[in-house]
Amino acid sequence: MRHLRTKGRGLAFRVGLYAVALAAGLQIQASSAQDKPAATPASVQPQTASKGMYYVDFRARTAASYGHAFVWYGRADSKQIEVAGLHPASESVVPYIIGHLLPVPSETGKSYGDLDEEYVTASYRVYLTEAEAKDVFAFIKRLQGMSPMWNAATWNCVAFIQAIAIHMDLKVPGNHLLYPEDWVNQLRKLNGGRRYMSSPAVAQASSKPSTIAQKPAAPARSQTAAASY
Repeated sequence: MRHLRTKGRGLAFRVGLYAVALAAGLQIQASSAQDKPAATPASVQPQTASKGMYYVDFRARTAASYGHAFVWYGRADSKQIEVAGLHPASESVVPYIIGHLLPVPSETGKSYGDLDEEYVTASYRVYLTEAEAKDVFAFIKRLQGMSPMWNAATWNCVAFIQAIAIHMDLKVPGNHLLYPEDWVNQLRKLNGGRRYMSSPAVAQASSKPSTIAQKPAAPARSQTAAASY
């Protein structure tokens, strides 16, 4: 612990301003996103309208603490699931505790329990056209590369998926300190259960065979749910 805190002091000086500025920037974007109108909900079931289309699924699950927020994304007609979510880069609870005071190293991929439906507490899926998917999926990858640190107060798992929702022009709760389950449920409510990033007519007319290269999902990390936040 003493070794981690010594490293943390120097790290906090370099990263602290970045994390706070990034979180503040997200809040500004979130405020502007509230004024954007939601698209008209689809009149058909997603199981039939989504063939050949793509999706981003905002999800929350249980954990030993207050839960974890992350996204699934990929093709609606494929069993392949990509996962993106911000959490401390450790199987130990120690970085999580330190992360409530100082930024700690993070990981942005799949964590234990992210693929298990039994742990899910909230889910909100939005379908995308191929062109939209190329843009949003590329943004998710960039966001993962820009997120080397996790901090409970400034740049946490909810703030991470909130940035994705803002990029998709969804209305967002604007408070990344909500419990993950509450945040996802509020996201769905604010957008009226909207099923498509664009209007249903545009989405269905634009669905074409995939040209997006599908990558195999990373193997699940052997960690306990207590280390995922």
